[in-house]
Amino acid sequence: MSTLQAASPPVQAIRRLGASETGLAIVALVGFLLLPVFVSGYPIYILPQYMLYGVMAMSLALLWGVGGILSIGQAGFFAFGGYIIGLCFKWIAIVNPAYAALLIAPAMGAALAAVLGYFLFRAGVRAAYFVLVTLAISIIVEQVAVSQSQWTGGWNGMYIPRMSVTLGSIVEISLFDDAPMYYVVLTIVAVTYGLLRWLLAGKFGKVLIGIRENEDRVISLGFDTSLYKTIAFMVSGALAALAGALYGTHAGFVSPSLGGVLFSTEVVVWVAIGGRSSLLGALLAAIVVAWLSNYLSALVPKYWQLVIGIVFVAVIIYFKGGVAGAFARYGARSNAGNGANG
Repeated sequence: MSTLQAASPPVQAIRRLGASETGLAIVALVGFLLLPVFVSGYPIYILPQYMLYGVMAMSLALLWGVGGILSIGQAGFFAFGGYIIGLCFKWIAIVNPAYAALLIAPAMGAALAAVLGYFLFRAGVRAAYFVLVTLAISIIVEQVAVSQSQWTGGWNGMYIPRMSVTLGSIVEISLFDDAPMYYVVLTIVAVTYGLLRWLLAGKFGKVLIGIRENEDRVISLGFDTSLYKTIAFMVSGALAALAGALYGTHAGFVSPSLGGVLFSTEVVVWVAIGGRSSLLGALLAAIVVAWLSNYLSALVPKYWQLVIGIVFVAVIIYFKGGVAGAFARYGARSNAGNGANG
């Protein structure tokens, strides 16, 4: 009997989801690559922002879906990265400030997460207590952005130039136009997704899943679970900060509300709708729900949040594991039916 045949139905479903997700990811990538050929104007301008929301959603899916660690502070890291790139444009002139920011932002996001994670996880902080601490991250980032107005602009926000791609003093490619910026962001999103899939396919991902399912048993096997959780938190914080830095230079503006609790809660909604166990589900859900929110806010400005809330409740009730989980179960039932017929 083969390994796949011997595996339990939930394990088979997970494996099928992984296989099908690769195909869906390729289809989605091709679709996004071809989109500017057929569409122009506002959609090509706004889609990179939604894709960066998707990176932030994947950072939460890594932490929550794989490791079972819910964070309501991803928007804090996101805004942190946005302000870093703004400060780099103000203070760095020796090298391309955007390049510096795209290194500094994830490094500082990872460092902040490392410090918090080390003390929290070593102290055995879990579940609701960790959620409250990450909630405080968003509150602190928002309040610091407001109070340190000499650096951040306070409630007026910070204006940030659009980045350029440079090669020394010889080559400079402006990303002021929407299409070049679109492809730069798409490339970074695709690479991020691929690296996360690679990371989670190895030992690190398997240990994180074990921590999610039964942390005490993983500890009994000799693994330092606090170290693995800290590393997961570091990667998550780095990705959210990187997405925030790119968002800042794309949108040209960051404000304190970008790091607030409301935005952090939206990230949780995106991941829950898409499926917290699926990186692709979280990515695409962030894009679709952000687009839907934008559309509904213009169509029914008084009720759009109510509509999104109803969608969220419906998904939680009828689609356990989000949309991606529903697809996985459908695929498992179809394969089981085909096996029975065969």
